[in-house]
Amino acid sequence: MTAAEQAERAVAEIIGTFTSGAHRGVVVDSPPGAGKSTLVVRTSTELARQGEQICVVAQTNSQVDDLIIRMATAADDLRIGRLSAGDYRPSDEVSRFPFVRVASKIDDLASCKIIVGTAAKWVYVTDGQWPWAIIDEAYQMRSDMLLRIASRFERMLFVGDPGQLDPFSTVEESHRWAGLAWDPMQSAVAVLLRNNPDLPQLRLPLSWRLPPSAAPVVAKAFYPFTGFEAATAPQTRGMKATAAGLGVGPVDDVIDIAAETGWGFYEMPARNTIRTDAEAVQATVAIATRVLQRGTETYCEHAPGGRRIEPGRIAVGAAHRDQVTALRQALEASGGSGIRVDTANRLQGAEFDVTVMLHPLSGRIDATAFHLESGRLCVLTSRHRHACIVVGRAGIPDLLDTHPSVEPIYLDAMTKFPDGWEANQAMLAHLAGHRVAAF
Repeated sequence: MTAAEQAERAVAEIIGTFTSGAHRGVVVDSPPGAGKSTLVVRTSTELARQGEQICVVAQTNSQVDDLIIRMATAADDLRIGRLSAGDYRPSDEVSRFPFVRVASKIDDLASCKIIVGTAAKWVYVTDGQWPWAIIDEAYQMRSDMLLRIASRFERMLFVGDPGQLDPFSTVEESHRWAGLAWDPMQSAVAVLLRNNPDLPQLRLPLSWRLPPSAAPVVAKAFYPFTGFEAATAPQTRGMKATAAGLGVGPVDDVIDIAAETGWGFYEMPARNTIRTDAEAVQATVAIATRVLQRGTETYCEHAPGGRRIEPGRIAVGAAHRDQVTALRQALEASGGSGIRVDTANRLQGAEFDVTVMLHPLSGRIDATAFHLESGRLCVLTSRHRHACIVVGRAGIPDLLDTHPSVEPIYLDAMTKFPDGWEANQAMLAHLAGHRVAAF
């Protein structure tokens, strides 16, 4: 069975289970780049073409816009509604579709076959009920948000990536709800399955983003119970620098290793530093810009003849916003405009040819729960189609060994797997074989 046939079989099973009406909810687990958005678009358009009205709930406005653009491109025969705040102004991409209607009141979208909006907007819909709904990025949704909108829909399809970051909240004392069956700080899917263990839990088995060099590594570190495979064969993708490196610089060396194996670890001397470690920032920027300077090309199923990597196909990731600010300033000073620089939270869902990431534990004297969050490291190491280069200071494994997880354990609390400490150890063990010492 080919990868395409395997993927089609999984999608057909998911849509069949959801539309059978036998279950009020169906959960779909998806690894990075498995086609979550494609599944949402296909399911919603198929139901709409059968005369059904379906609602789609996303977590951010950018996710809503992306889904609307995809739906409108795939189905220009359907009227699509964008449920928005009163001050929302559609982007040029959304505005170019005349059959997409934007409104702040649900009654104004009654003629639309597909209605898309954020969870934060859907909670203000206090009247009406719809037969079908899809919750996109369901693992990013807090359970209290689901509780407020669940009664509006008869059947729901929950699609999301269990390895990504937990739902965001500004509440710090989350332990007050720990162990409760409806803990609002847990993801919507976690609470849903805890209270409805008989709901079908299906999965998308392939990643169309991650290459064979990355899929087993990411699966082992972050998806120990729902492994997945790369959809492409090892020989399908490749990466090479058309301009040779100097042959002696660690920056060129780590790029060459990453081009050959898909991974690189630029290891700097051990040192405790401030978060915006100037040396680490400069090294990260030097690697990203050097990829462009060397005229690096990639070939893949979409470009078998090869194509040069453009700035927009490179991402630089970090854990903190002040690190991102420092990286952006350094990139602007070095002529790296066009390269995406962002935190893990904002890089979720994005895809690039090459990523360069500053390790969350680099230069630290402690390993806090924030920096050990497995979803953060998962996002940073799973955005690439060809290669991921990690920048960090030596001593991270020792830091982990001296700071085992000390988070309190609450009775009846749901335990998230994998543990961040273990996930970091697994990823560092792999990176050790792709290490370039910068000292």
